[in-house]
Amino acid sequence: MKDTNLTGELRTEDFGSAGSRRVLASKRIPAVIYGKQNKPVHITLDANDFQNKMRYFSESTLLTIKVGRKNHSVLMKEYQENILKGSVLHVDFFEVTKGEVLRTRVPVHLTGSPEGGKFGGILEQVSFEIEVECLPSDLPPSITVDVSALGLNESIRVSEIEIAPEVKVLTHHDVTIATVKGVKEEVAVEEEEGEGEVEVISEAGSDSEEESNE
Repeated sequence: MKDTNLTGELRTEDFGSAGSRRVLASKRIPAVIYGKQNKPVHITLDANDFQNKMRYFSESTLLTIKVGRKNHSVLMKEYQENILKGSVLHVDFFEVTKGEVLRTRVPVHLTGSPEGGKFGGILEQVSFEIEVECLPSDLPPSITVDVSALGLNESIRVSEIEIAPEVKVLTHHDVTIATVKGVKEEVAVEEEEGEGEVEVISEAGSDSEEESNE
């Protein structure tokens, strides 16, 4: 079971770049909770706790942040990080309202071994997320797509995804989620690209020879 509960401390002062550096130095992360109706709530989070849990969070993971006596139901919208140090510098959350429809993106995961793989086909995932609209309580953390029936040179599109009726899919129905390509087809494309490169080099070479003869 993924832990989607966080505990934040209200931040009422020490803002700005210098203040953020002091917060980070204390092993906490500056964060803000935005909402349509309420003013932004500035908080700090325990750095170790957040970074250990965030690997399981996506844009569609409904989180609960407890600040004092109040619980905030939020989605993680954006975070800044120091890639070299592997640390998070700041997090933005969006607070959802109970009973109010929200729009967000949900990750797509593939399952199963495609039938076309038995004939040398290679499975390629084209789309890794789709946009949906629903109530917060109906928001799926992810969408699983079974590709077992996919044959050689066949694809599965958004219109073929099985999803709960209370979740409205906004991504165009004709968008491809996954496809099984034949190996020969990919090799032929690579060979054509390679031939094009040889021709260009050959033309350049002949130009050089003409100049030298002159």
